[in-house]
Amino acid sequence: MKQKSSPTPKAAPSRLQRELSAGILELIRAEKLAPGTRLAEVALAQRLQVSRTPVRAALKLLARRRLVRVGATRGYFVADAVPATPKAPTKPVPADTDRLFVAIARDRRSGRLPIDVSERDLMQRYDATRPVVQRVLAKLAEVAAVQRKPGHGWRFQPIIADAQARAESYRYRILIEPAGLLEPGFQLDPGWAAEMRQRHEETLREPWKETASIALYEMNAAFHEGLAAASGNRFLLVAVQQQNRLRRFANYDWVFGYERVVVNCREHLAILDRLDAGEHEVAAQLLRGHLERAAMLKTIEMADSRNNNSSK
Repeated sequence: MKQKSSPTPKAAPSRLQRELSAGILELIRAEKLAPGTRLAEVALAQRLQVSRTPVRAALKLLARRRLVRVGATRGYFVADAVPATPKAPTKPVPADTDRLFVAIARDRRSGRLPIDVSERDLMQRYDATRPVVQRVLAKLAEVAAVQRKPGHGWRFQPIIADAQARAESYRYRILIEPAGLLEPGFQLDPGWAAEMRQRHEETLREPWKETASIALYEMNAAFHEGLAAASGNRFLLVAVQQQNRLRRFANYDWVFGYERVVVNCREHLAILDRLDAGEHEVAAQLLRGHLERAAMLKTIEMADSRNNNSSK
């Protein structure tokens, strides 16, 4: 009588799978993705700086652990409950972390900080403790602003630093982002839209402080990336994600004051209002105007910076 063979035990997850699955959960938490939000492999691969194959393996691992769920047809989605990040035994003071974040962004944008750094370099330069530096580097790695070097240290990703590059970036965004709202496959996720409204309204209610510029940029980036994702055009989504990565350090150091924060939030909310009403043409016009005004502000900022430097 032929004996039944025992099922082959599943191989233990690789280190890369464990790291990527943890990275995906961190992205879900950081961007406060609502349950049911689709987790696009292409977008995750771009954010985590890897190919789609290991991302797919990490998503399968999370699905087996019921931390994400598999859709009825295909794809992966945010589960109803994502476990909170376990608390570290020694948690750095958030204010110190945020201040270092802004200081690094300011120095990187101005060219005072080299492209390759080590934890010790940053500790000495900013008189910061190792836990604070490690926390900042971890947060920067989550948003693909830095990448750990194969041997030792960290490398900052490319940024948009000069005036001409910034102008070209805005012209490029003006060409593609409003067009995304007119794509035939455009479909706004109601859960994402509600979450965006809540985040913008909270920003308007909270008192402004310099270190809030980090959360402001990440909210803005999530807004523009979310609209690109809703277009249904994968190439447009990748383009917007790339622009967000290149612009990150140029925007972490917010110099336009709280008045512009209010304008920015209200313009975003007005675009959502038009999309909810099905008025995509009007929403596209509002988005174009929003980007044109932002480009004009950046031009003024760069001119002021040159004048200040020449007068010193």
